[in-house]
Amino acid sequence: MASAQRIVAIIVAAGTGARAGGSVPKQFAPIAGRPMIGYSYGAFATHPAIAETIVVVAEGQQASVIAALGDAAIVVGGATRRESVTNGLAAVGDATHVLIHDAARPFLSHAVIDSLVAALKTRDAAVPVLPVTDTLARGSVLLGDIVPRADLNRVQTPQAFAVEALRAAHAVWPVDEEATDDAQMVRRLGVGVALVQGSAMLEKVTHPEDFAAAEARVAYETRTAMGFDVHRLETGEELWLGGILIPHDKGLSGHSDADVALHALTDALLGTIAAGDIGTHFPPSDPQWKGADSAQFLQHAAKLIADKRGRIDFVDLTIMCEAPKIGPHRASMTARIADLLGLTLDRVSVKATTTERLGFTGRGEGIAAQAVATIRLPGSPL
Repeated sequence: MASAQRIVAIIVAAGTGARAGGSVPKQFAPIAGRPMIGYSYGAFATHPAIAETIVVVAEGQQASVIAALGDAAIVVGGATRRESVTNGLAAVGDATHVLIHDAARPFLSHAVIDSLVAALKTRDAAVPVLPVTDTLARGSVLLGDIVPRADLNRVQTPQAFAVEALRAAHAVWPVDEEATDDAQMVRRLGVGVALVQGSAMLEKVTHPEDFAAAEARVAYETRTAMGFDVHRLETGEELWLGGILIPHDKGLSGHSDADVALHALTDALLGTIAAGDIGTHFPPSDPQWKGADSAQFLQHAAKLIADKRGRIDFVDLTIMCEAPKIGPHRASMTARIADLLGLTLDRVSVKATTTERLGFTGRGEGIAAQAVATIRLPGSPL
């Protein structure tokens, strides 16, 4: 066995995913906003023992890989999983060992990779397994005999091999016989396959309902941030507030349309991802924002959150002024903000208060707004 290991990971992702339904093959379907294949690819790409990660896909899926992963090493697979692995093996160069993984098992951990890499120091093959804990019985219509479950295991991927052992297994495998996995192929050659601890997180995503279960395994971080803004009321200006035009004898003054409510909401959303404030993204010194619709500021902040695969859960807005009365316009504001952020109405709260004629808002000199936003950002699988 070679003293210096060069380990290459091969992700087999050449299937059509017909059983999963959907408009795209399941390996490219999103889980918590991220393409499924991105999870296992990220685990390999960030593990120090993995020198390279190769993705095997069907002809015509190359663009989908680039969209999901960026600059990845791509190999076109074959008509069967075995042929796809063979094609991947042809591209590993001087690798001494390979890890073969199914893209449909997204939540691969570094701990499982560690165990396989350790096993390869003394063995030519290793697989992660979980013991069978359910009672097993024969029968299709009526219950038959119980099958003893001692020493029964559920075999998972990635499966680890010395390159030469796996190539030899593929070379002699009958062309008219399909293998259940690569471990059975090398085992038929007489190669001992070591067992390492698998993970319940490596459940295979096959059917539409499996995606909901996979989503539930992703850990989300909840973040809340506040925004506050003030603008002066002046004669001759239009009053844009909460994304709608309100008839009034005065309007808010500012470089854009001065919608103090949307500005406060924008700052709250930017705060949830520590992305600065509205002035950072839309400087008032820049003439292109003169008179601009503040809706685009709000949607910009929402897009930044979406780019991080985040979800806006709830926004709460309080408008502080003596006039105009906000009550008659609350429903329209709520609907407009919900539309801009892609939220249902019950996730948008619009409130109003006065300052009992105290301060600049009490004197009718301006309007203030305070907003709070709550979002979720996906982290590592649970």
